[in-house]
Amino acid sequence: MIEVTESFSKQLPERFSFGAFMSIEGEIFRQVEGRRTLRFELGGRGYFIKTHSGIGWKEVFKELSQGRLPILGAENEYKAIKKLPELGVDTMTLTAYGKRGWNPAQQESFVVTESLDNRESLEDFCRDWPQSPPSIRLKRLLIDKVAEIARSLHENGLNHRDLYICHFLLEVEKLPEFLDAGEVKLALIDLHRMQFRNEVPFRWKVKDVAALHFSSMDIGLTKRDLLRFIKLYSQKPLRQELQENRGFWEKVQVRAERLYNSPLAG
Repeated sequence: MIEVTESFSKQLPERFSFGAFMSIEGEIFRQVEGRRTLRFELGGRGYFIKTHSGIGWKEVFKELSQGRLPILGAENEYKAIKKLPELGVDTMTLTAYGKRGWNPAQQESFVVTESLDNRESLEDFCRDWPQSPPSIRLKRLLIDKVAEIARSLHENGLNHRDLYICHFLLEVEKLPEFLDAGEVKLALIDLHRMQFRNEVPFRWKVKDVAALHFSSMDIGLTKRDLLRFIKLYSQKPLRQELQENRGFWEKVQVRAERLYNSPLAG
């Protein structure tokens, strides 16, 4: 099956096949076994395509043996891109999606999205904050927005699994206008591992929030900044939240520190 938006289909050559999508060439951003992400241009506009060519039975059994459902292709990302706007969370704009094959280990799929131009990851945007601190207003707006997104995901049964600040893209071109209006625009990306349930289990909430904490440890946040996040994420008075859910925040801290001190963190 192939699903293409009307505006994008008008730019494609006639009878553009599934194989043609899988063979699109461009600037490769990431390539691992069975998955490739690249940027290409069509009709003067930029797009990203993420292709999945099957993970093999070995990887399927490995994931299952560790109590995890294997990510077989682009379907998770497709579902997440459709779901997030319903929650008020900005993300990529879908232009095409396709899937073929019934064998779960060899299933092929792809997802095409519009390129998010004039955006910068929070990791890059905040990198120099220790040396060049931002305005209090900007920092608070960003903390508030990240907390709002994390809360919205978890309240609606979604967890990201890679919720690092590098996966939040800030619209920088119009930042002065947004600041005047008291808001910032952040898009959440890299959704292919997102999970969907009626309720997010405790450990997966810990994983997401710890990833945020770990990835922001070197940008100069203060204790007051962290407490602001806790209050906004929980939507409770700070004292009440820390009394009722101290165990959660302690586990977040332990996991974040373990990530930070891991040899792979550097």
